Amino acid sequence: MAKLIWPEERVCAKAITLPGFSQADSNICLDFHGDPSRASLIIFSDGNHHMALQEALGLFVEQYPDVGDIYYTTTPPRVAVEMLEAGRILVGNLSISATPHIFISPPQILDRLVASRYMQMHSPFMRSRCNVFLVRKGNPKGIFAVADLIRDGVILFLSNPVTETLSYQAYADSLRNMSKREGLRLTFLDHALNENDPSKLIYGNLVHHREAPQALADDRADVAMIYYHLALRYQRIFPDMFDIVRIGKAAGTEECDPLNVVSQFNCGLVGDGGQWGLTLLDHLMSEAVADVYAKHGLTRAE
Repeated sequence: MAKLIWPEERVCAKAITLPGFSQADSNICLDFHGDPSRASLIIFSDGNHHMALQEALGLFVEQYPDVGDIYYTTTPPRVAVEMLEAGRILVGNLSISATPHIFISPPQILDRLVASRYMQMHSPFMRSRCNVFLVRKGNPKGIFAVADLIRDGVILFLSNPVTETLSYQAYADSLRNMSKREGLRLTFLDHALNENDPSKLIYGNLVHHREAPQALADDRADVAMIYYHLALRYQRIFPDMFDIVRIGKAAGTEECDPLNVVSQFNCGLVGDGGQWGLTLLDHLMSEAVADVYAKHGLTRAE
């Protein structure tokens, strides 16, 4: 078992050192960044592109230093929506109160916020470049294709179908699409959550963009199905621990199998966006931000 030590992802106008209080095994918070009481700009975002969002926000602070500190969350969409509706959230025993100026999430999530009148509209932002297998360094189980998931002794990690429905659907649909083309049936995908066989498939609890690599590091799973940009992030910050395996017709190439589901993320103002929301929205649509996201394995959505 190896506890992953994640890099800091805070964005602020000045580089300052603050006292910290976290313990990786029992008491750590990774997806709430900054100080909502000091920030003049607050963003709620889905979490899987957190690495690109951090860099994009850093560019914004460089261009507009008067914005001061930025507070942003990178949780699953359901959590961000619940926090918006309640106005606060419990993180362990800590209560955080914050209302976003910008919301970034899959379009079907933002459609609900428009219907609830939190937002007037939203626009296409970025999209994934298909899904891949993440395996331990050196791929010790020799997992190169969907067919390898059927082998005895191979355990797959997927995001939770209840708490992270949209990512689970993208991953499971991709696996079903490709296995059907190859004349295979992944029967372990047919079982309900509480009937699942943990000797073939385990699920994350809530935050798969942190849980997937940890499940491999803990040797609880042999392979995880995740967005390419997440796998790229893990390989970059934990280079001695993970490898990426492209699957289907994309195996061995930089292409995406046409049956591999692509996911999209939109963005928009919440209310009037406050003092900085509209400026940030323009920044997110810039070529500079598109370049940042491309570097992290995502592309501009049309």
